[in-house]
Amino acid sequence: MKSAVRTRSVRLAGPAVVVDRRPSGEVHLRSPHELERYPAQLTERLEHWARVAPDRVLFAQRAGSSWRTLSFRDAFRKAKTVGAALLARGLSVERPLVVLSGNDLEHALLHLGAMYAGIPYAPVSPAYSLLSTDFAKLRAIFELLTPGLVFVSRREPFQKALDAVARDVEVIDCVPESESLDEVQKAHERVGPDTIVKFLFTSGSTGKPKAVINTQRMWCSNQAMIASQFAFFRDEPPVIVDWAPWHHTAAGNHDFGIVIYNGGSYYIDEGKPMPGAIETTVRNLREIAPTWYFNVPKGYEALLPYLRSDADLRRNFFSKLKVLWFAGAAIAQHVFDEIKALARETTGEDILFLTGLGSTETAPYTMGRMWETADATNMGLPPPGAEIKLVPMEGKYEARVKGPHITPGYWRQAELTAQAFDEEGYYRLGDTFAFPDGDPAKGLLFRGRLAEDFKLSTGTWVHVGPLRAKFIAHFAPWVRDVVIAGEGRNELAALVFPAIPFPPGKFESLLKTLESTGSSNRIARAVILEEPPSLDAGEVTDKGTINQKAVLRRRQAVVEKLYGS
Repeated sequence: MKSAVRTRSVRLAGPAVVVDRRPSGEVHLRSPHELERYPAQLTERLEHWARVAPDRVLFAQRAGSSWRTLSFRDAFRKAKTVGAALLARGLSVERPLVVLSGNDLEHALLHLGAMYAGIPYAPVSPAYSLLSTDFAKLRAIFELLTPGLVFVSRREPFQKALDAVARDVEVIDCVPESESLDEVQKAHERVGPDTIVKFLFTSGSTGKPKAVINTQRMWCSNQAMIASQFAFFRDEPPVIVDWAPWHHTAAGNHDFGIVIYNGGSYYIDEGKPMPGAIETTVRNLREIAPTWYFNVPKGYEALLPYLRSDADLRRNFFSKLKVLWFAGAAIAQHVFDEIKALARETTGEDILFLTGLGSTETAPYTMGRMWETADATNMGLPPPGAEIKLVPMEGKYEARVKGPHITPGYWRQAELTAQAFDEEGYYRLGDTFAFPDGDPAKGLLFRGRLAEDFKLSTGTWVHVGPLRAKFIAHFAPWVRDVVIAGEGRNELAALVFPAIPFPPGKFESLLKTLESTGSSNRIARAVILEEPPSLDAGEVTDKGTINQKAVLRRRQAVVEKLYGS
C-alpha cells in the first residue's frame, strides 16, 4: 500500500465563513474574523521595510547575465526625490502622470514617487500604443484623464502614438528627481485613505475603457485581506517572478502591493506566455526560485512543455515554492492536474495550487481558495472585511460585493458608477457562481460572466463560461479560444480561433465526440476562423481575453452563414 504524499508545509488561513440565507433567496457570505488594522497609505509599509530590511531587494530587472536591483532603502529614498520632481511639474488629480510603457525599474520608481507625493498615476496598456492602428482607445483615455505628464521607456516605438494623442503634453523617457523635499513632504503628509493612488483601466470589453478609481483605502485594506490569508508571508517575505503587466490590477495592485506590504522581492519577468517570449520566463525561473508564483491559465499552458522537458527548470522552480496561484480566467483541468503532478514528481511533495477571484474594481482580491480541491473552478470564500451577496438567478447566483476594498467609482463617469452598484451599495461583480453540493461554505464554483449568457429560442438559458471551458479542454491543444453563438436560435454554434492547424478530419471527429446533455450545451455547427481577433475592434482585450459580444457583432455575416440565413 502506497503511503500518502505529504503536502509542503505552508501557513494559510483556514476556510471560515458565516452563511446568512435570506427569505428572498439571497445568500450572504462573510468571514467570522475582523479585518486587521491597515495603514492609511501604502508608503507606511515601504518606510517600515526600508528601516527593518534596508538592503533587501524590492525590485529587480534582468540586465544581461545579471540583475539590476532596487533595495528598500533606495526605493524609499527615491520615492521622495521622484515625487518632488513630479510635484514641481504641477501634477495633480486633474493632471495625472500617465505611463505608456511596460514593467521596468523606472516605471516602479515613478509609481512610488507619484504615490509618495499623492499624485495619481495611470499605467496604460502598451498595446494601445504599439499594436493599435487607430489609437482610438488611447485617445479616449487621454481625453478622459487630461494628463500632465507622459512617460515612455523609449520614444521611438511610441512616437506614432505620441504624435496622435499627446502633442500638447510633456513626454519624458527618464525618471526625474529633485532634492528639494520640503513641498513633497508637505504633500505626503496630506495623503490619506481617500487619496487616489491610480487610475486602472478596464479592458474595454463593453465599449471605451473605464478609469477605475483606486484609493489608498482600497489598496491598503486589500493588502491586509491578502496578508490575512497568506499567513506565511509574515514568516517568509514573498519572492515572486512576475511578467503580468502593471496596468492590470492582478500585478499592478495585488503583486506590486504584496512585496511592499510584506517586505518581499519582485523579479520583473520580461517574458510573456507566447512563442518567442516564454523562453525569457523560463530563463528567469531557472535562476530565481519563487516562494509564491502567479500566472494566468494561458501562462501555465505555455510554461507546461518546458516544465515537462527540463529537469533543471523543474528543480529550481519548485524548490522553494509554497503556493501556485492562478487567476484571471478558468484553468483547463488537464493543465491544473499536470502542473500538480510535476511538482509531486520533482519534490516528493504536493504543492498547493490555489486561486481566487476579483476585479479591477475590487483592488482585486475579493475571494480566495486557501485549500486544495480537485475542482479548479472553486474560487473559495471572502476574506475578513469583504461581504459577498449572492442573488439567485436561473439555477446559479450573481455575486455582488461590499467592503473597504471596493472602488468609489469610475473617474468622470458618474452614470457608469451608478450602474455599477445596486440599491444597497454592493458592487455588481458581473460573475456567476454555484455551490458544491449546495453548500456555500465549501467555496464558490465559478459559472461564467453574467453578460455572456443568453437564451435560445426555446427560452433555455445557455451558460457560456462553463461551455467555453469544456470546448477548449476537449479541443486542446488545437483551439486557442471559442465564441458561442445562438441567442434567439434553436441551437448553438461555435466560432473557433485555432491555436495550431488541425490535422485532416480531427476537428470534425472532436466535434462529434463533444459531450452534451441537451440543447443548452450541444454545439450543432462550428467554423474555424482564419482571421485572429482584432484589438482595435474590441474582439480581444490587451490581456488576450475574448470579448464574446464584440466578436459576434463584428462577424455577424459568419454567424448568418453558419445558420444558413
